[in-house]
Amino acid sequence: MRALLTPEIAPIAGVVLFRPGSELMWLFRQGRVVIETPGEQLADMPSGALPQSHQPLAEDASLLPVFENPRVIQRAGGLSVLDAWLMKKRECQWPHNEWHADDFTIMRHEPGSMLLCWGCDNQLRDQSTERLAGIARKNLVSWLLKTVSGQLGFSEDHVLTLPEFCWWLVKNGLADVIPESMAIKALRLQPEPMQSVMRESDITPSLPAVELLQEKAKKIVAVKVDPETPESFMLKPKRRRWENEKYTRWVKTQPCVCCSKPADDPHHLIGHGQGGMGTKAHDLFVIPLCREHHEELHAGPVAFEAKYGDQLTLLFRFLDRALAIGVLA
Repeated sequence: MRALLTPEIAPIAGVVLFRPGSELMWLFRQGRVVIETPGEQLADMPSGALPQSHQPLAEDASLLPVFENPRVIQRAGGLSVLDAWLMKKRECQWPHNEWHADDFTIMRHEPGSMLLCWGCDNQLRDQSTERLAGIARKNLVSWLLKTVSGQLGFSEDHVLTLPEFCWWLVKNGLADVIPESMAIKALRLQPEPMQSVMRESDITPSLPAVELLQEKAKKIVAVKVDPETPESFMLKPKRRRWENEKYTRWVKTQPCVCCSKPADDPHHLIGHGQGGMGTKAHDLFVIPLCREHHEELHAGPVAFEAKYGDQLTLLFRFLDRALAIGVLA
């Protein structure tokens, strides 16, 4: 349960007072409570208890093409998962004052599904109306937002924001379905100032927000597998060194694996059969280090590993993270 309350401040006494009302007083009898600033999506909400199912994104008509996109639905689990979610409600969704049967079934209707009792299903089967589509669409959007919120690790009462929804799309390889208006809001881009007179040579066209978002979503490195390289058929093949400046440049932007401060260098593995005389480890075998820890490692690898851990362990953890977030694909 969450509540939106207006504080009354006594600055001299250093006290903040709330008037939750008798119906919300039980929240404060539970012990500690979490206090946070309300986001933009709660700006127009009245004070009092917040409904758990309130999702402002569900009311944004510009997002409907995204919600109804077959790839988005499939990535969330597909309509069969939506049907299973609806069956838990055990209440006929067709509104009327007449009798409802005690048994329920799912009726598919574009763009989603709805839960009906057997009597209403017999009456409405094979019909296609805007009213039915509205119920099916509401179910689809509610289920999608709940599923996305859960996959991102949020609780059931979390209010999903547009940047969070965009991140879920990007994370699941769906950046191309994001419309321009949605990308602009997610990136919080300001509209370009209008000027009455401009020379043609001064006009610099800006990139569309969708293109910017897709550029951010691109994988850093795509690792290819070739099981039949010429060297694989040789008895004593000449070793190749794998190089990828794009990957090492990204590694340099990550936190130092020792102190989590901004890294300065991508350190190539030394020892363990790597980085011998006149050779250098593959660009894949690198970890981010700040300048201080990079110099400490080269000054004494044994002492460094005794203090911070084996280089192979640090490399494994870093590669695992790079794969998990899609940098290596």
